[in-house]
Amino acid sequence: MSRLLDLFAQANQVLIGGAGASGRYYPLLGHPVYVARGEGARFWDVDGREYLDLFTGSGANFLGHAHPAIGQAIRDALEIGIICNGETEHHVRLAQMIAEAVPCAEKVRLQNSGTEATMGAIRIARAYTGRRKILKFEGHFHGMHDLIWFNCGAELGDVRTDGTVAPIADSAGTPADLGDLLAVVPFNDTDAFDRAINAHSSDLAAVIMEPISYNQGCVPADPAFLQHVRDVCSRMDIVLIFDEVLSGFRMCRGGAQEHYGITPDLCTLAKALGGGVPISAVCGRTDIMSVLSPLGPAIMSGTYTGHLTAVLGAIACQTELAKPGFYEHINALADHLYNGITYLLDALGVLGTVQGIGARFGLYLGVEGPVTNYREAMVCDRAMEAAFLMGCVRRGLYLHDYNHRTPMHHGFSAVHSLADIDEALGIMEDALREARDAQRTTTDSLPT
Repeated sequence: MSRLLDLFAQANQVLIGGAGASGRYYPLLGHPVYVARGEGARFWDVDGREYLDLFTGSGANFLGHAHPAIGQAIRDALEIGIICNGETEHHVRLAQMIAEAVPCAEKVRLQNSGTEATMGAIRIARAYTGRRKILKFEGHFHGMHDLIWFNCGAELGDVRTDGTVAPIADSAGTPADLGDLLAVVPFNDTDAFDRAINAHSSDLAAVIMEPISYNQGCVPADPAFLQHVRDVCSRMDIVLIFDEVLSGFRMCRGGAQEHYGITPDLCTLAKALGGGVPISAVCGRTDIMSVLSPLGPAIMSGTYTGHLTAVLGAIACQTELAKPGFYEHINALADHLYNGITYLLDALGVLGTVQGIGARFGLYLGVEGPVTNYREAMVCDRAMEAAFLMGCVRRGLYLHDYNHRTPMHHGFSAVHSLADIDEALGIMEDALREARDAQRTTTDSLPT
């Protein structure tokens, strides 16, 4: 028995599904991939198998594995004394770096995770406006808390005359009546958005969105739609929240708001903020953020928020991102990878489209594209996607299977090279060809 399978058997005795988190279980393999170590653009499992990594910790390992600057930062934190639930000069420096980079970040409050950040942003918006409802978009993921985890992995909700769709919780254990505090609207649909605003504006505290919805692969906001949402929120004094947990720092230092040239009132950051350390932030306008204690009545705190190891790691990450040429390298890799995948789909005669911005992308097999919303993403060929993913993993290219109703995001890090991208494209070509041929064989064998 392999070391990995033996470890899986042991893990099943003490961990649900053999994993400490459901997202680490690989459904197509039937077990997690237990990692022994990572370095640069690659990692090795406990059986010694090497993988070129196009998962990168769901995008958190933006500087790759074992980056020396982050490692040194964590060692520095140990020397200082692992300060927990305390403020240091380093907290001030990190907040200054975020404010310098992110257009909306007049004030910053640190958290541990994207889930905590979006939960905090919603509380801030409600405290600022005195209203209770939140408008979110179908297919957008904003963390695993009951306030907002609706309509991004569940069955499709019925379309209503007021422009909304019926809220459906994505997890068992979520009270259905929490959906009464939501208005769920199709993404990139101006007419539906306007009807929902007209119906619910008097009770809307905030509109929250992924300006680039990587949690459906990569579905960007239409620029005209995004500007319309911004204008409506400004006119009606509704707080506009950009959830940039994934899009933040991904294609430029200012994230999607710099990419589009449209500034929200609040934003949430995580993942690439720290390059692998557990840290997140809520940022925004001073007047809105000032509802937080100790200035205002809204409480948002925690023992582990702004833990020094994470703060110093994030400073190290942000220092790397600010270096000349960083994003030129990221976007050169992106162009090479996405153009290469497009070429492969065409050359192999495989129906599909790739959509990517910066260092993350979605691959929609069985879809001509472009994909502009959740319902379009859901019609992808899941069987073809599964065959492709398994073909890549067997050949040593790690793309994660999320077992999601739509394709999810894959991506590379800053330490990937053009040679790494060429290697990935070679493996993808073989995996796509194998999946295509298997599908043709299955189709040919069906009775006529």
